[in-house]
Amino acid sequence: MQRTQPKLNFIPPNFNPLILRFVHWSLPILKRFRFLPWLPAGIKKIEIANGEILVELYHQFQSGKIRLILAFRHCEVDDPLSGLHLLSCGIPTIARQQGIKIESPVHSHFMYDRGMTIWAGDWLGWLFSRMGGVPVHRGKTLDWQAIKQTRELLINGQFPLVVAPEGATNGHSETISPLEPGVAQLAFWCVEDLAKHHRIERVVVLPINIQYRYLDPQWSKLDRLLSKLETDCGLPEQEVIDDNSQNLAELYYPRLLRLGEYLLSEMEQFYRCFYHRHLPLSPDSASPENLPHRLAKLLDVSLQVGEEYFGLKPKGNIIERCRRLEEAGWNYIYRQERNKLKNLSPVKQGLADWIAAEADLRMLHMRLAESFVAVTGTYVREKPSFERFAETSLILFDAIARIKGNKNPRRPRLGWRKSTVTIGEPINVSDRVKTYRQNRQGAKQAVAQLTQDIQTALEKAIN
Repeated sequence: MQRTQPKLNFIPPNFNPLILRFVHWSLPILKRFRFLPWLPAGIKKIEIANGEILVELYHQFQSGKIRLILAFRHCEVDDPLSGLHLLSCGIPTIARQQGIKIESPVHSHFMYDRGMTIWAGDWLGWLFSRMGGVPVHRGKTLDWQAIKQTRELLINGQFPLVVAPEGATNGHSETISPLEPGVAQLAFWCVEDLAKHHRIERVVVLPINIQYRYLDPQWSKLDRLLSKLETDCGLPEQEVIDDNSQNLAELYYPRLLRLGEYLLSEMEQFYRCFYHRHLPLSPDSASPENLPHRLAKLLDVSLQVGEEYFGLKPKGNIIERCRRLEEAGWNYIYRQERNKLKNLSPVKQGLADWIAAEADLRMLHMRLAESFVAVTGTYVREKPSFERFAETSLILFDAIARIKGNKNPRRPRLGWRKSTVTIGEPINVSDRVKTYRQNRQGAKQAVAQLTQDIQTALEKAIN
């Protein structure tokens, strides 16, 4: 980003059933093939567990008995394909099998990150609008325009609402990041809004988990990916050729550990030398047990560099700090005054472009931390499955690509995958409203408890 841009305007939802029909028609192709670097691909099979629960809830929703929020797990960019398959194919099929009438189209409104249109293009905002999506600025304390539109859809929308309670992807199928309170707060607001209109529908939140498995783990492809990462890092390649070995995990883990330790050391030295940060090096820093502590310290320092430039105080957890940094950077790049002063003087234009370019660079510190937000250093060691090796290697691939200056790298495919969509137990929010209405502290406790119950339900759905 080398030039200042007009502000990011709100994109109102404008649902078009013809666009939805085209997307449903394209779904089998999108699941298998990759046309652009950031498009997902490689899903050969999608399974649905407990789909009859969602069928019944859709039937109740269409009958006017409930308002429904789908709290979808969103661990990576492939997830929308699984969600689209669930609604366009899975639910109608299960409904027919059970003899339950479901009106077409089976669809949902959804919230999406306004920043997606920055790296994907304006066309994505157009598409999401026609599919009933609501854009939200994740870094704002409260994006009132998005909230107002979402609350209206919650009580009067044609479809249920999908929200990702984690707020961002973490790249891990088997680890759920701490949930943001947004889903719970929206649910209680929906109860209150219905009461104001003297309506008696119940408000239900349904946790839905998505998890991926490789149908035929290709260790040779993982070997090539690790070799590429070793080359990028200037490390000698350590190829593992014997695909029939019974101890492949034992052979690959040291390579992954060496890559992680190298990147940590390089980034620590980078911040020591060029940002004058104190990152002590202990004698046993290379031990696997010390990696989580070093990584946490590095991420904290990386965010501090960005926060100091934008004049922010380090407040909240890593995810919250990333979102605040992102919003601060956008405010420097997407300037309000560009809409008022279309004919900037060369000096004003030059200064604005200067600030935009520097803000974009400073945000790279946040992107680095964002890449590793869910990395613990023990994820693979606790369960050395091919899936965990693949997920961690791809996170390293993304981080190295960002360091090299490639913001939208083409991820290598490591084999065909199966996606399992697990429907959890519905949570009746209307039954909890008494606590919410007691006082401010009661409302806070009710939101926190509902958030924790959603998190527990999603964790329980992991196989």
